Order: sequence, then C-alpha cells, then structure tokens
Amino acid sequence: MGRRPKTLGIIGGIAPPSTIDYYRQLTSLYRERSADDTWPSLLINSVDGVSFLSLVSAPDRAPLIEFLVDEVERLSRAGVDLALFASNTPHVVFDEVAARAPMRLLSIVDAVADEAQARGFQTLGLLGASITVEAGFYPTVFARRGLSIITPDVDDRQLVDDRYFGELVRGSFRRQTREEISLVADRLAARGAEAVVLGGTELPLLFRDSDLPRLPTLDATAIHVARAVEQLLLD
Repeated sequence: MGRRPKTLGIIGGIAPPSTIDYYRQLTSLYRERSADDTWPSLLINSVDGVSFLSLVSAPDRAPLIEFLVDEVERLSRAGVDLALFASNTPHVVFDEVAARAPMRLLSIVDAVADEAQARGFQTLGLLGASITVEAGFYPTVFARRGLSIITPDVDDRQLVDDRYFGELVRGSFRRQTREEISLVADRLAARGAEAVVLGGTELPLLFRDSDLPRLPTLDATAIHVARAVEQLLLD
C-alpha cells in the first residue's frame, strides 16, 4: 500500500461563499495537476463567522488568537498535515497562531506577495474588508519583499466594507457593486497602483467572469489555492 496522501485542513465558515469556492478550486486544481487524476484529501472546519467577527472587533487580540488556535488544533487532532484560513481576516493574528500551530499554516498574504513579486509589480492597491485594509498585515508582509501597498481612502473603505458585509458574505453579487468597487480600484490606479489585490475572499466571486476592474488583479483565493495544491503534491 502506498504512502498516505497529505491532508489539507481548512478553517472556513467565516464567510460560507468563499469556503465553498475554496473547496471547488482545490478539488479542481489538484485533480488537474495530480499525475493520477486523484482528488485531494481535505478536512473543513467550518466555524461560526459571527462569533469570529465579534472577536476580531474586540480591542484585545488574545481571545481571537485562542479561538483560532483551538480550531487549528481541532484539525490537527483529525490528522491534517497542513492548514489554511479560507479568509484574509484571520491573518491579522496569523504569526501568533502559526507559532502555536501543530502543523504548517499556509499564509494567503505570503502567497499573494510572492505572486506580485513574480509578476514584477512594485506598487499594489488593496481591496478588502476594513479590518484587512486597516490592520497593516498586507503592507508588512509586502514590505519584506520591497513591495508597497496603497489602500483606499476613508470613504472608499467604507463603501467596500458596506458592500462586503451587506452583500458579498451573504452570497449577493450585483453588477452595480462590481461597478462601484471597480471605480475604487480606478482611484487606486490613479494614485500609482500597478495592480489591485482582491484581498477579500468574496471579491474574486464578485469579479469572476467579468472584465472589471480595469487594471490587473491578483485573485488572493486562486493564488492561495495554487500554493496549497503545490504543497499537497510535494513528495
């Protein structure tokens, strides 16, 4: 009998539409790249997004860290070999959680920064929920590679945040919202952004199969999935 394939653990549920999208992309890309047309071994730990977001909004990060460490350890007890968060927001405490995780955690921010560097971009606009845009973890990680991040102004951050939690996490993807957020991306381009990071895992769902926004985009979900599949297929 051959060696057991690696199992990827997914912390999902923070927004169900993107958790479903991760599963679809992971199974599709793994099957495309595997030599024997097999399916990946995956375990999804779907947490309560409302409880998670209440912890994110609290000034003390310690309960958030404990919550995420507990959920990662639950995956470890189930036998996963590596894991990821199917969301950008948990990366506000990624380093703290990764330091205590019993397995390797794959960072969406590191994966996107590597892709931006590989594609030759120097200045990236960032779109996402306000916690992602304001927390500073994207600029910190990108700066390690000599890259810079431009974030939307206050009004544009509020617009994106309103649409994100009022529509996208609920599975509503409207043409008008695509146009509005594309205009936010245009304003980032006017300030020097060469490309825009879709730094919320629901944003690629909004723009998928669309020609908007009008500058190059980095689909954080797709990039993260590609990194995970690469690691699963490593000997």
